[in-house]
Amino acid sequence: MSDGPLVRQFREFATGKLADSLANVERCTQLLDSEQVWWRPNEVSNSVGNLVLHLTGNVRQWIVAGIGGEPFDRDRAGEFSQTGPLPTDTILGELRRVVERAIEIVSRLDEVTLVGECEIQGYRVTGTYAVAHAVEHFSFHTGQIVSTTKLVLGRDLSLYDENGRRLDDRDAGVP
Repeated sequence: MSDGPLVRQFREFATGKLADSLANVERCTQLLDSEQVWWRPNEVSNSVGNLVLHLTGNVRQWIVAGIGGEPFDRDRAGEFSQTGPLPTDTILGELRRVVERAIEIVSRLDEVTLVGECEIQGYRVTGTYAVAHAVEHFSFHTGQIVSTTKLVLGRDLSLYDENGRRLDDRDAGVP
């Protein structure tokens, strides 16, 4: 069974957004020193380091294990209780490996898997829901990482010019 254009577009969108969010997380964490990566503005907020650990766990649980079927045992509470400083290269490298694996899995998804159901984190969801959830969740926390980086560094990190056009090397036709 060949995949229709909607399935292909969904896979391309999801993998593109995961890659784009990862690039933003990498960019921010590389601008921060270890102390800044683990800085928390207060006790009820998370550090950039916590968010990197959390994104690693979430993508692994929802896509790599949940859809890809790979074994995984998650310590979700530990993602938030860690105060570091774990080496930035180590936690970022693990996030990169997990996202790259998730992109491989999503790139091969077919319509049957996307409409089929699976159980993840106690929820019964379709493959489409699981991928959309992971992508949206990753984007949400990427925004937090960007905001925290701006707060810590006191500088503009914008990827867009005054007209909303990208300043980096991404395809000019893609926002």
